[in-house]
Amino acid sequence: MEELNIAELINKYGFPIIAASGMGYFIYFIWKWATEEIDPILSEANKTLIALIDRIRMLDNDMIRLKQKLHVALEIKDIEIKESVTKSSSKKNNNNTFDK
Repeated sequence: MEELNIAELINKYGFPIIAASGMGYFIYFIWKWATEEIDPILSEANKTLIALIDRIRMLDNDMIRLKQKLHVALEIKDIEIKESVTKSSSKKNNNNTFDK
């Protein structure tokens, strides 16, 4: 079987036909590579990304809950401090009235 080189093919069929054939093979090669090697990797990465987003949302919700608990605890502490100040000042007033 006789082997044809690129120059003979261009001479026989013309440059546009040979260029279109080469481009067709290149596109087929890239398509096959993308579907067989890249798609599974992207699918796995997409699953991992979704899992990470879910974990971030859970952590965000935990942070919101902790912030709310801290806010409530600080409010309760402020209320207790105000009540103790009020009680101590009322005791001082009561003691002053008896001393007179």
